Amino acid sequence: MTQIQQVIEVMRSEGGFATFGRLNSLLGFATWKTKTPEATVRRIVQDSQAFFKVRPGLWALTERKDELLSMFQLDGDDKKKQDAFNHSYYQGLILEIGNLRHMRTFVPSQDKNKLFLGKPMREIATLPQIYEFTYPKIVKKAKTVDVIWFNERDMPCAFFEVEHSTDIKNSLLKFYELQDFSAKFYIVAGEYRRKLFDDVTNYSIFKPIKRRIEFKSYDFLSQLHSQAYGQVKSETL
Repeated sequence: MTQIQQVIEVMRSEGGFATFGRLNSLLGFATWKTKTPEATVRRIVQDSQAFFKVRPGLWALTERKDELLSMFQLDGDDKKKQDAFNHSYYQGLILEIGNLRHMRTFVPSQDKNKLFLGKPMREIATLPQIYEFTYPKIVKKAKTVDVIWFNERDMPCAFFEVEHSTDIKNSLLKFYELQDFSAKFYIVAGEYRRKLFDDVTNYSIFKPIKRRIEFKSYDFLSQLHSQAYGQVKSETL
């Protein structure tokens, strides 16, 4: 079986779609005569007409394109549905990266039933409820953050807000209220929003936390997701 046939068969077994990280974790590279099999998989998927790109890091079989786009509700021009898919997709990537890094992961109650590639996020996040890590009024604010990673001491170590089309300022205000914790703050968005991020973080109100907030693009997040799977695969060899 050729390399491209192996990729196709694995993707079929996954329902016709997969992230690069998931693909690399399932493919058997023992017979692949290359020192960089992950790069080969990326080249195969990007160069072959057998696959099409759904979102950064997420590819699917062209033979099931209409079916899959309908399942993901991406088969029309409904911007609201596309925004909903985008938000849940990147939210799910962040949850999986956290899980692969052995973090305890939390997603707000209003998002628990939203789907990440067909799976409810309540089944991906490892915490059914947020830890009561501080005063109730602060925990109440933290509960609204898109994704939180908690460390082994049950304390928050990273807060993430996915900003596909909403107001970045609102997310930064949440971070402002959480500034007394030794945690990192991330805005995840398309590269086209970086300038807006830079402009808003220059507001005087955000000066105390400006150096603690990082912008991460969707492409960067998808690469991080693939790397996280790769690290876990290496650990199990």
